[in-house]
Amino acid sequence: MAKSKAEVLAPAGSVESLTAAVRAGADAVYLGASRFSARAGAKNFNADELRQAVSYCHARGVKVYLAVNTLVLDEEISSAVSVLREACALSADAVLVQDMGLLRILRRCAPELRLHASTQTGVHTRAGAKALFDAGFRRVVLARELSLKETEAIARACPIELESFVHGALCMSVSGQCYFSSVLGSRSGNRGMCAQPCRLPFSVPGGTGHDLSLRDLSLIGRVAELEKAGVCCLKIEGRLKRPEYVAAASQACRFAADGKPVPAELTNRLGAVFSRSGFTDGYAEGKPGREMFGVRSHEDVKNATEQILRPLREIYSSESQTIPVDFALKIPYNKPMLLSASDGEKTVFAEGEIPEPARNVPADGAYCEKQLEKTGGTPFFARSVTCEIDPGLAVSASRLNGLRRKALALLEEERAKRTPIPFREESQEILQPHRASALRLRALFRTDELPEAAKQCELVYLPYTTEPHRLASLHEAGFPVAVELPRGLFGIEDGVRRRLELAASAGITDVWAGNLDGMRLALDAGMTVHGGFSLNITNTEALEWYRESGLADAELSFELTLAQASRIGGDFPRGLLLYGRLPLMLCRNCPAKNSGKPCAECREPELTDRRGIRFPVRCYGTCSEVLNSLPLYLGDRLRDVRSIDFGLLRFTTESTGEAERILRAYRAALSGEAPAEPPGSYTRGLYYRGFEGDLGR
Repeated sequence: MAKSKAEVLAPAGSVESLTAAVRAGADAVYLGASRFSARAGAKNFNADELRQAVSYCHARGVKVYLAVNTLVLDEEISSAVSVLREACALSADAVLVQDMGLLRILRRCAPELRLHASTQTGVHTRAGAKALFDAGFRRVVLARELSLKETEAIARACPIELESFVHGALCMSVSGQCYFSSVLGSRSGNRGMCAQPCRLPFSVPGGTGHDLSLRDLSLIGRVAELEKAGVCCLKIEGRLKRPEYVAAASQACRFAADGKPVPAELTNRLGAVFSRSGFTDGYAEGKPGREMFGVRSHEDVKNATEQILRPLREIYSSESQTIPVDFALKIPYNKPMLLSASDGEKTVFAEGEIPEPARNVPADGAYCEKQLEKTGGTPFFARSVTCEIDPGLAVSASRLNGLRRKALALLEEERAKRTPIPFREESQEILQPHRASALRLRALFRTDELPEAAKQCELVYLPYTTEPHRLASLHEAGFPVAVELPRGLFGIEDGVRRRLELAASAGITDVWAGNLDGMRLALDAGMTVHGGFSLNITNTEALEWYRESGLADAELSFELTLAQASRIGGDFPRGLLLYGRLPLMLCRNCPAKNSGKPCAECREPELTDRRGIRFPVRCYGTCSEVLNSLPLYLGDRLRDVRSIDFGLLRFTTESTGEAERILRAYRAALSGEAPAEPPGSYTRGLYYRGFEGDLGR
């Protein structure tokens, strides 16, 4: 049995881009409704436009995937459910989801709806893919940072379909793990409102001055390798880009997916219409480094001339006639003409007028066939035409053309019809407000040199690479030791499993996991798993999903305000990050690599922005974190932390002595003593100001 070709999936940020994608050969499009789309800056589709878009695509055999892939607040759940209900009514081919609260709702209300896990879930291991499949997802949009080898390992281990980005912008951070725009400007990428501050000048020593900006991705020339690695869908990034770009990328991917060479002229135009200093395949190669960095230069902007754009517009200026239709015409005596049109699955019948006797030359098959083959301006082409004509009858060309148009319109309408996906209405479950116990403290450290005050914490997280004998000795000394899994587990999954076994042999039972990958690994190892802030929990449904998935407790997202966090219901224990430099980015291609220095010579540098503000960079295994310039401090505001069971103090750049002082200050505040003054400069994060935009309105 021949292997099916990979699906070409194109972005549709507007009606014009959708048309460009379909006419350029896309098999499917992904688009957003007017709310809850991870590209809020795109034009997106209101309710009427969405209905028209789905009908247009389905009539042409193109699938529609609706992106409902932002984080949702409790007060927005009902609005989000209305979008999902509409997706079912329109029989969308799939819905892309990031928020596990929406997943939980959909599994109850629309179990027949096909679900795709957004790339915002950040999954990049076999364990994470299995977790998504078991949760009910049938496809995962893989993290862009995976190599072909790592992708192939996931494909072998799990039956979930793999969708991979093949062309378009590369974020510096792993998707779903970037808080840069949110913390610096209250515009959350997890809410579809990223302001892209990373494209501004940020420099490491020896770098180029744009050390958070990567070139665009292009793997169109490596489609055969992607297919061999197990990828079933080739995704083009670009819901914010112009339709000419969508047309060029879609057509190029169409050639590649069909096993045909991409014309050099099309490749050149695709590079000219949008790029950042050219393209890169560094992640696919497993070779992140300096050559992956680039910016959108003045020359890149100038390249998108009318001379480039005009021929790209021609790609989608008219219908692509890709759907075969079989016509059968009957012209009988004293009865209306009848034309059937069939695409092989659907058949329609159009009735015309009663033909008249011929005055001169009667109609024949060749004449009628010629008229019926004129299907221009429609998505159909005549595969066959059969005619049954009683002798001596005449039919004008205009009447045949009208009959053909009527039949094709009926066939297009019939092809667009889909049976709605069942959606079970339910009254929204309102869990009681959470009644928290007395606030407890946990602490996370980068090294195993711990301050004495850490003994008073409920849990102390150390790197998973800490040697077992050291874990055991700290435990014996009275420290409540647990291990922290890094959020970037690219290529080290098997090593992490072994390390968890070693930790268990040292008597360690508790693990901090900040993503689905680590969560599944730790649960499989039989550990007690505590969910981290980077699970991006922003609503009660999501918290309940993680409870049902096996977590012992979980930290809420630090993108919530304290008031929003306090309103999340249920009795599942929850925590908040209460101290530390907020991690702004999780990067597989470390900013320091743009300096050209090997990792062995790196001393964990700082990024400096155009105003001279410095952001520490810290390495964690196969990834690095860009940390905020100032630490979050709430030691003098703990009275504002309500309905929260525990707080995490995250020590990354602090000395042992500094950590000791901060721990004592927080414990004193919890004991009712006068709150300690913040140590120097600090931030309150988003806990009071929140993020911009209420997506539920």
